[in-house]
Order: sequence, then C-alpha cells, then structure tokens
Amino acid sequence: MKVLTYMPQHRGTQSDQEEPVREYGFTVLFEPAPEGGYVVTCPALPGLVTEGDSLEEAREMAKDAIRAYLESLRKDGLPVPSDPLNDRDLVKEKVTVALEVA
Repeated sequence: MKVLTYMPQHRGTQSDQEEPVREYGFTVLFEPAPEGGYVVTCPALPGLVTEGDSLEEAREMAKDAIRAYLESLRKDGLPVPSDPLNDRDLVKEKVTVALEVA
C-alpha cells in the first residue's frame, strides 16, 4: 500500500508574499487493471477513482483527482476528511478458503 501526500497549490496572487498552504496526506490503493495500467482509489475520499497507464502516471492522476476532490469540498463549504488509514501499519495478506462443491 502506498501513501500519497498532497500539497495544494495556491496561485494567482500578484504579491511577493507566499500564500499559506496546508499539506494533506491520504492513503491511496493502486490495483493492477486487467487491460493494463492501474486503477487508483482513496478509501478516505468516497467515490474517488482514477487510473493511469503506468504506476507513475497513476500517481500523478491520483494527485490531480485528490486536488479536484478537495477543491470541490472547499467550494461546497465541507470539511476535508481525515485519513483513518494514515497512521496505521497495514498488513496485506491473501486468504484462501475452501467450499464444498455443490
């Protein structure tokens, strides 16, 4: 499992002072797609799904999707959710079970 850190970019100011930014970290899941590439989801952001032809492209697409998701929340006056998976040590295992043939 990979953790992607998102830092929003604020642009469009004419002043010499930097605008404040806030960094958000989210856990994203990269699942190999049957047709090639990767499908990316973010458990903390329901409905967020994107994809890329390579892992590198999928990472960039995830950053863009998260940025758009957070900007939409801000526009609607909604809070940015925390990522409950961010501070956990996750373990990935394959579990096999047997069922009687009917």
